[in-house]
Amino acid sequence: MNTETLIRMANQIAANFHAYPEDEALEAIANHLRQFWEPRMRADLQAAVAEGRADGLAQPARDALALIDP
Repeated sequence: MNTETLIRMANQIAANFHAYPEDEALEAIANHLRQFWEPRMRADLQAAVAEGRADGLAQPARDALALIDP
């Protein structure tokens, strides 16, 4: 899956939790990524963030991704 698709999907997940308090939203986003994304998808998005290729990734998605072990 390409980076743009992963960013779009992660942003959609983050948008679903925008009404939650920030700490709850980050944990909910991280849990969703853990439960429903293949490890390869998470790893690809984490690599994109680390390499500066994740422009457009919403901050809540970025913060939640940081909560997930590589």
